[in-house]
Amino acid sequence: MSDAAACPACNTAPAALRVAEMAAPNMTLSVPDVHCAACIGTIERGLAQVAGIDAARVNLTQKRVALHTALGVDQIVDHLARLGYRAFPLDADVIASETDPEARDLALRLGVAGFAMMNVMLLSVAVWSGAADATRDLFHLISAAIAVPVVGFSGQPFFKSAWSALSVRRLNMDVPISLAILLATCMSVYESLNGGHHAYFDAGLSLTFFLLIGRFLDHRTRASARSAARELAALETRTAERLDGQGRAITVPITELGVGDVILVPTGARTPVDGVLRGTHALTDRSFLTGESRPVTTAQGDALSAGEINLGPPFHLRATSVGEDTTLRRMARLVEGAENARNRYTSLADRAAQVYAPAVHLLALLAFVAWVVISGDVRFALNVAIAVLIITCPCALGLAVPAVSTAAIGKLYELGFLVKSGTALERLAEVDGVIFDKTGTVTLPGVAEGVSALPERERGIALALTQSSTHPVSRAVQLALESALPRPVACVYEVTGEGVHGRFGGEDVFLGRGESGLVLRIGAETFPLLQDESLRPGAVEAVSELAGLGLSTTLLTGDTHERTAQVAAALGIEDVAAEISPDAKHYLVEARREAGHLSAMVGDGLNDTAALAAAHASIAPSSAMDASRNAADIVLLRDGLDSLPRLVRIARAATRLSQQNFAIATAYNAVAVPIALLGYATPLIAALAMSVSSITVLLNALRVRSTR
Repeated sequence: MSDAAACPACNTAPAALRVAEMAAPNMTLSVPDVHCAACIGTIERGLAQVAGIDAARVNLTQKRVALHTALGVDQIVDHLARLGYRAFPLDADVIASETDPEARDLALRLGVAGFAMMNVMLLSVAVWSGAADATRDLFHLISAAIAVPVVGFSGQPFFKSAWSALSVRRLNMDVPISLAILLATCMSVYESLNGGHHAYFDAGLSLTFFLLIGRFLDHRTRASARSAARELAALETRTAERLDGQGRAITVPITELGVGDVILVPTGARTPVDGVLRGTHALTDRSFLTGESRPVTTAQGDALSAGEINLGPPFHLRATSVGEDTTLRRMARLVEGAENARNRYTSLADRAAQVYAPAVHLLALLAFVAWVVISGDVRFALNVAIAVLIITCPCALGLAVPAVSTAAIGKLYELGFLVKSGTALERLAEVDGVIFDKTGTVTLPGVAEGVSALPERERGIALALTQSSTHPVSRAVQLALESALPRPVACVYEVTGEGVHGRFGGEDVFLGRGESGLVLRIGAETFPLLQDESLRPGAVEAVSELAGLGLSTTLLTGDTHERTAQVAAALGIEDVAAEISPDAKHYLVEARREAGHLSAMVGDGLNDTAALAAAHASIAPSSAMDASRNAADIVLLRDGLDSLPRLVRIARAATRLSQQNFAIATAYNAVAVPIALLGYATPLIAALAMSVSSITVLLNALRVRSTR
């Protein structure tokens, strides 16, 4: 390969250096009326038929829809309205907000329903105790005066959702719930106005009260499983100190910042955008990005990311990325995309929810007709139909997987893992082996006296070459040359698995792998650079614990057999392949798959990208090259590998809990529906059973956060 053919400055980069990024959602809308898996299916199928929408994913836990589309917000809102759902644009301010108006609204309606229920029950006790004739009729009318407006107010969350669905000729889970509440109330009003002996206002209010308890606890339990995307968005500041032409700091919203603006970051404040440091140095807390709690020193011209905390004196920052282009926003989009993704279990829930609405109404109608024929008691038959409508609600089924996924991804972010793919945990739980790259993954390279012995000119050339590479060895050399001044090396490019090339003073220059290890070559002259390396913290413990989990471990590297054997012996890995090319790494991963083995790949270099993409699941450290992080399903934000076994345990636990939730939902329906059909469940008991099943599924999902 000639220099001109591969040099980015002279021609075009080789294909191996070009990595396409997957399209990420570019619009997020709040959809507050989403309550079940049937809602998810309706929205996703409806939007999939709209030209200009490439992808749409509904997050039931957060009640949002994420889209990749060329259409405007107003157009999407209109499409959702035609599907029967209200939608509102979301920005970072809304995502990061700690207020919860929906919870307050539900709590208010719940309190009103509970207060009215207790008062009506007191009146009902008098009727049950023997009050008759005019006294009974008066108590019934007083109960009606209390119950009717309260049902109208407290039942609005169900009524609005049901009306939105019916207005577009669609059914959702709130249609049978609303029907049950209204039937119980209307039947009681009829009995009261016609001097009937029995009224059911207490049942109607109790039904509303317990359904609201279920809805409120559902909402609060989801909130306790806050997503990592929301945690990340909460790190973003709302305003910034922008310097004007006279150097004065003016407070402006971050939405008004542009690329090239100079921003003052006071002590203790977060950087509002991505940028480069204009001062001599800065001291920041970058733990949200790297997981490392120690402060990071940044020199003039170095990059800073939105969300970093200034631990030192105030400094000036020149903005390079603002708005949706900042590192913080990109991370939040990646995590939210993972939470919104579908796996085999959500697909199963979607298919089950599609048949729910028509089936439950038909079942309730058949139950009503059958009991009218059998007993001749229209009241009893109506109560049975109401109970069937309520008890067959698929809330538990709709919450089974999203609750587990959100709780698991949020917990993993706390542990230092950025999950980019919603199916990553499912796939990671299936692997039977872990393949490690060596340099930069299980080892951290260092450079010994060979670099310090270089003449000044050679030191400057080596520094210029390393500044164009993010490989761990290049970084190690760069650290060893921090006192040198870079020379004007032209036409610099990197060859995967080999090293960095360039031209200086009419001669070819090269820094990378030679016959004797790491070398610097200038023209025909070669300078050997002695390289040493140390194991990444936690690597030995991780390999040992992975073996305890029944996973095989393999070490792949392009390094020499001798050096690789030393590292493998220290780690306790017996399956080793050294001096192999990037293509060979990819081939070995594919060969394991063809042999029936599913592998997780852990790698950091450009030469690992193909293997990461081919693996059943893939992990890259935060220090990895952009291409590797893009190809990986999960990014490890911390320096150590000691938490890697915990990642596998949580992935297995998430899969296990999803299966358990499906079993809980199935068992509930298998037991509850026959009881309701046989007439043994009143509407009140049905409301209690439905709420308990939903809360049980949510609480079971949260167990993933306590995985040991």
